[in-house]
Amino acid sequence: MADFQRDPILDFTGKVALITGAASGFGALVAEELGRRGARLVLGDINEAGLAPVVERLTAMGAEVHAVACDVGSEADCAAMVALARENFGGLDIAINNAGIAPPVQYFEEVEEETFDLQHRVNVKGVFFGMKHQLKLMRSQGGGVILNVSSMAGIGGAPKAAPYSAAKHSVVGMTRTAAVEYARHNVRVNAICPFYTLTPMVAEMQVPEGASQDQMQAIFAAGCPMKRLGKPEEVVSAMLMLCSPALTYVTGQALAVDGGVSAF
Repeated sequence: MADFQRDPILDFTGKVALITGAASGFGALVAEELGRRGARLVLGDINEAGLAPVVERLTAMGAEVHAVACDVGSEADCAAMVALARENFGGLDIAINNAGIAPPVQYFEEVEEETFDLQHRVNVKGVFFGMKHQLKLMRSQGGGVILNVSSMAGIGGAPKAAPYSAAKHSVVGMTRTAAVEYARHNVRVNAICPFYTLTPMVAEMQVPEGASQDQMQAIFAAGCPMKRLGKPEEVVSAMLMLCSPALTYVTGQALAVDGGVSAF
């Protein structure tokens, strides 16, 4: 940890970081990277059992951690996570709104109302409710950093994933709006927009009948100039940079981490 502490870009010593969807994928990995760099952590996930091994690993490396079951579609749960940070650590420096769900692969005309509603309950309300309470605390304490996990589907089209694309565009819109509203309060708000990345959400994505996960991943990779899917650590490296205490003039951005897809 000492090596990280010598570099202000990578030093999160004493920072309080809240992460939703922390039981797996980007959430678990960014929690470990922040914990390794000195952050104190408040972790939430609807899968409370899945949080246990993450907390165990973090505690073993010496990180201070509080974990709680959190359904991000519930405003009360999102507010409770912020309260947990304030009550146990005295405030909140970084919030990563990472929790999300993948869509079924469907043409626009096949989408049922319940699918649309569920995407928005988790992927839109989950970010909105989190930001609402995070921003209030950060404004009162004089600053902070919020990072929302959107998607390439949030800055472009996503064939056969209309509800997901709509939800992730909403995340980018909320990010930019909050960045403008709260810039004068020293609160930075950015979004990260990954291409398909080998997280559990992608590995377990529902595929059309007759197709396999390997076939779907090969199709996704073929659409990327690098001809491969992303690695979770590649996305998390970008997440760390956007949360860095040194990036004090970066706000309102939706950063594509996409192997060059957005360059087309």
